Amino acid sequence: MNDNFDIETLKKTDKIKSNYENILNLLGENKDRDGLLKTPERAAKAISFLTEGYDKNPHKILQSAMFEESYSEMVIVKDIELYSLCEHHLLPFFGKAHIAYIPNGHIVGLSKLPRVVDVFSRRLQVQERLTEQILDCINETLSPKGVAVVIEASHMCMMMRGVQKQNSSTTTSGFRGTFKETDTRNEFLKLIH
Repeated sequence: MNDNFDIETLKKTDKIKSNYENILNLLGENKDRDGLLKTPERAAKAISFLTEGYDKNPHKILQSAMFEESYSEMVIVKDIELYSLCEHHLLPFFGKAHIAYIPNGHIVGLSKLPRVVDVFSRRLQVQERLTEQILDCINETLSPKGVAVVIEASHMCMMMRGVQKQNSSTTTSGFRGTFKETDTRNEFLKLIH
């Protein structure tokens, strides 16, 4: 099975590499010059890595480390680094995610929350959908009393092109369950800042 996966991966990488060669030609570059000789292959491997989230199941990641536990107070993992690609321009956006949940009989291994962020951020994305996907995955898998997600990110599509505003950042948030209550939500927001 691994051999088939490797063969499919190589075929996919080779097709992506060929497309990058075409892009370089269309830009008027010589793909055979010294500095660009391996660029199509490196770019193919990079885009494959940056979009590997399509091949992973975030629900299974959480399920692999769920434990019965009576703890019922807020659990927060904050400042989770994230890197993603804007689906509109294929340019990076990057920042931090803050996640909280209130257990309802189950907790999850803390490293699994950043892994869920990675799975969804390593897809072509918009920040709004990324926030919702993380939120819904945790809510559906853990069935907690509440979940909160806040993402703060800078978008290269706004910084390098378009409006070219280098100091702008975007914040998105989502709340489920008890985090819809003002006191709980405010406690979370205070603790992440």
